[in-house]
Amino acid sequence: MTMRITLHGAAGEVTGSAYLVETRHARILVDFGMFQGGARLEARNRLPVGLCPKRLHAVLVTHAHLDHVGRLPLLVRGGFAGHIHATNATRDLAALILRDSAKVQSYDVARQNRKRERLGKPPLKPLYGARDVEQTMARFRDVEFGQAFEPAPGITARYAIAGHMLGSASIQLSVREGGKTKTVVFSGDLGPPHLAIVRDAVPFEHADLVFLESTYGDRDNKPMPETLAEFRAIIEDAAERRARILVPAFAVGRTQQILYHVDELFCAGLVRPFPVFLDSPMAIEATRIYRRHPDLFDADARVLGRACEIARRQRHVRPTPAAEDSMKLNDVPGPCLIMAGSGMCNAGRILHHLKHGLWQPDTVVIIVGYQGVGSLGRRLVEGEASVRILGERVAVKAHIHTLNGFSAHAGQSALLEWIGHLASARPRVVLTHGEERGREPLARLIRERHGLKPRLPMQGESVTL
Repeated sequence: MTMRITLHGAAGEVTGSAYLVETRHARILVDFGMFQGGARLEARNRLPVGLCPKRLHAVLVTHAHLDHVGRLPLLVRGGFAGHIHATNATRDLAALILRDSAKVQSYDVARQNRKRERLGKPPLKPLYGARDVEQTMARFRDVEFGQAFEPAPGITARYAIAGHMLGSASIQLSVREGGKTKTVVFSGDLGPPHLAIVRDAVPFEHADLVFLESTYGDRDNKPMPETLAEFRAIIEDAAERRARILVPAFAVGRTQQILYHVDELFCAGLVRPFPVFLDSPMAIEATRIYRRHPDLFDADARVLGRACEIARRQRHVRPTPAAEDSMKLNDVPGPCLIMAGSGMCNAGRILHHLKHGLWQPDTVVIIVGYQGVGSLGRRLVEGEASVRILGERVAVKAHIHTLNGFSAHAGQSALLEWIGHLASARPRVVLTHGEERGREPLARLIRERHGLKPRLPMQGESVTL
């Protein structure tokens, strides 16, 4: 029996996850995400040569982030007629993220085409539109954690909790051919221990071949208790000074995490409740989706009744979906907290809040996510005295705080612990979803601790079993 798995993304990088699994009788995809991070990477957002969507039996999705689901509409537009398997929370979040992706593409292409028309150039087309997204969502089928199902002839799949975001999963495939069965595991994106709201990752115990993410294979983030202590000190100080707090946050995952920790401080009586403005239509809808899936919440949320308490008592959380509501926030006195996108301060409503507040010493900015090189968020983290926002130079007089411990990705120690559960089976290990600075240190430690020799493939390479 020969099974071939070809990497069509996230090989030597952290976006564009896509694995084509081919056996004698079946062809399936595990994830089909979008490349992100500049024109060079985004140029890869197309159907790989030879993929042929019409020949695919099924797609299995680990979670709803754009770099794992962003190219799915290309499959359906290309003739894919099978099912897309995912947890129900992943399905709901994927619908939100893909619809937003189509809207952003439409806007960006329209803006580019206005310039191209003036230059006498032919118009561009978006990768896909709203209709493509709806046809894609119609192909989704729900998966329950721990329950085996057969997505294609000779292949049985089982999902386990990955702890990265609501509904996120690792996937185990049992492939039967020629009287033999081989087991392949895809880690998906693994979360760190004790991430708010979601349950911790559940490792598999057997595999012949493992595809392991390595985003933070070179380091551990700050422990969560230390991060929460620092977060509490910042919020307490800001409340005492009646400061306005600005939090650039990603709409899905990080926003809900920060809301949860603010609510903890309020419910424990550590900070007197003040208004928390959720200034992002996408984040508002994502938060509603989280509330619809309390069965996926972790033990703390269930035992302490956080899920019900947040939904019932969150009168301090005030959604501002309309643009005019967002603009009125400039006149709201502190203490208050305004959470808006984008997470790297490259676009969105956070730009207007930063332009209005960065030059004021009583403004507090909390950076809670990774800031890409060249982004406005990175320049604030690096302590620039002034920054350009919406065409205007603005002095930075606000208090800027960076909290790296809120990452939703497992650090080096957690990745090693997860693969340790599989090490006794002596699987072949393939490190993906990481740059070389993450993959190489992790590969070295896996060799030293477990005597396994991980492979570090690049885009388009195949692994056979």
